[in-house]
Amino acid sequence: MSEQNARAEGGSRIFQASGDQHIFEHHYHAPDWSGPNSVRRPAIGRPPLVLRDRTAEMARLRAAVEPGVGNSIYVLHGMGGCGKTAVAYTLFKHVIGQVGRVGLWVNASDLASLRASMLAVAADRGASDGELIGARSGLRPAADLVWHYLDHSEQPWLLVLDNADDPSILQDGWLRTSPSGTVVVTTRQSAKRWWPGADLLQFGVLPRADAAKVLHDLAPHAGPIEDAAEVADRLGRLPLALTLAGGFLAHQVIAPWTLNDYRSRLDSTPSFDAIELLDQGALSDRGDSRHLVSSTWQLSLDALCARGLPESTPLLRLLACWASDPLPLLLLSGAEVGGDLPADRVESALRGLLEHSLTELLPGSVRCLRTHGVLLRSVARAIPADQREAFAGTAVRLLIGLLPDSDDYGAPDTDTTLLAPHVLAMLRRTVDWEVRQSVVASATECAWRLVGLLDRVGDYASALAAATAAAALARRSLAADHQQLLRLRQRVSRAVYRLGQFEEAETLARQVLDDCERTLGAEHVDTWESCLGLALPLWQLGRGSEALPLIRRAVIGRTEVLGPLHPLTLLARTYILEVVSDQDFDEEVTIGNELVSECREALGRQNSITLTAELNQADLLRRAGRFGDALPLARENVVSNQSRYGAAHPFTLAARTQLSVILAETSRYDEAVEQAELAAVGRSQVLGPTHPWTRNSQERLREYRRARESP
Repeated sequence: MSEQNARAEGGSRIFQASGDQHIFEHHYHAPDWSGPNSVRRPAIGRPPLVLRDRTAEMARLRAAVEPGVGNSIYVLHGMGGCGKTAVAYTLFKHVIGQVGRVGLWVNASDLASLRASMLAVAADRGASDGELIGARSGLRPAADLVWHYLDHSEQPWLLVLDNADDPSILQDGWLRTSPSGTVVVTTRQSAKRWWPGADLLQFGVLPRADAAKVLHDLAPHAGPIEDAAEVADRLGRLPLALTLAGGFLAHQVIAPWTLNDYRSRLDSTPSFDAIELLDQGALSDRGDSRHLVSSTWQLSLDALCARGLPESTPLLRLLACWASDPLPLLLLSGAEVGGDLPADRVESALRGLLEHSLTELLPGSVRCLRTHGVLLRSVARAIPADQREAFAGTAVRLLIGLLPDSDDYGAPDTDTTLLAPHVLAMLRRTVDWEVRQSVVASATECAWRLVGLLDRVGDYASALAAATAAAALARRSLAADHQQLLRLRQRVSRAVYRLGQFEEAETLARQVLDDCERTLGAEHVDTWESCLGLALPLWQLGRGSEALPLIRRAVIGRTEVLGPLHPLTLLARTYILEVVSDQDFDEEVTIGNELVSECREALGRQNSITLTAELNQADLLRRAGRFGDALPLARENVVSNQSRYGAAHPFTLAARTQLSVILAETSRYDEAVEQAELAAVGRSQVLGPTHPWTRNSQERLREYRRARESP
């Protein structure tokens, strides 16, 4: 017999024999019966101290568990972190504490957990060990066994299927109705096709007052309820974020923060670090991604990927380049991020995000999406560094395609003002991500176009706020003399001028002009724009002799480079009519008549430049004493401005003011007072009671009233 050396490892065996041997070895494996430790206790991370808001939903759910009520399914759906499980937990405690029903809690996040938990429910309701072994081994239908014992339960029950974010695992008979009890499902999946016959209850963020109470419940010593409301606003009033923030504040030991400290940190911290700050409040929940803001959304994205919709992830990352404000759906037309998000897959990817409550459609005349800000910040934080530039570039391209540039003087589209928060959010993303300067410059151009749009629709305060914020962001990445930054600064000075702060506007405009001349040269189109930007406040300050050479310089330069009939050239020429001295009216009136005709022919009668030319020409005719020509032109100008802009637009109010002046100078005081009243009231409402143009209109109104009353 030869000698053999061998070694056994693990569960293996070695047999050595001589001759013919037959060896039989039998192994008995006990079934793996691992399951939940309890189905009588809710398996949740941090139960709510007090359930805030949700009054109507809780009333409806409590009615569904009253004695004798059953045979119903309620689906609580909404985005991750909106408090669906907290509502189910509160109902569960109500059922076992006050109604006397049996409460059964099942983890439905995956098929293995669902199956194990539901068989544990069957055991709780009386299933024998033999029946359970048969179901576990596949010898009998497991779902039928569970529902047999639920249907025949001697006690009424409430069954909670928590975190059923993949409804497909329920389709094999696990979700049914029974006269013996009520079923409540919590899910992010909102598509009605998954829940036939169920009552759907949608959950979102909390009202401001209730959101503040959630923070105050968790950290009552961190500050007053008013401070809690401020922090709640910063967190978008999302229950998960509020719970994490409150937990963080409540459990600090060494140097406890106040609510004001927490708010200051949120305001001063980049969005990436703000998400990390929130996650610090998770405490022992850190191991469960559902309880972390930074990762809870990934569960839904993983589910979408498993369903064959991997494009939902890049689409959500694209949305994360913008703000949480309503986003016009038109912006997604042509959305494409390399091969990960082809244009023909955007529709299906968006449907996936909607069904998993990662975004929502808003009703209204403009079809919009809304995505929660905390979600967007956490998704943006998770975008790999080498992919950020591609997403930022796509976001810029899509936005710039919807914003008219400064040469477009057609009718203003007020719907595009919805893009304002998204432009600023996108610029902030490009700066925070430290992408190439060319991308930041394009994002800055978007902001420049936006401010021009806000100016044209007469929203001067928003124009100033947007221009100031965008310039501050752009300075973090672009050089101080970058052309796009200089153009934004021009918009800032123009907005300050529109708001009646003429001295400050002069200072800002002069600084921009000096920088343009030094950086771009004296014969650059943006330098000529700065000339006009300085001329306007100088004229309002009574220094027309200084303003006129600047306007003429812009007219000459634009005529040579752009041509005499270019919109920018025609616009500059309208300023001359307004600022020209009263030395030679006949020549200036002739030039003005020619300009009005050229504008009408080149741009159309309803174009904003044409209307400005008509307005200035009517005033020039008035100063020349040609009231017979001035009055009909002024009347026509009021009608045209109101038709194009509306009665409350500053341009319409300026036209009414000028008409009232002509009417008063022709002793038509009744009509002059009527027009002056409309102008004074309108300017007070639109520009504010202290604006110089408002005070001017009010003074004219008083003057015309006195003249009308005098004999």
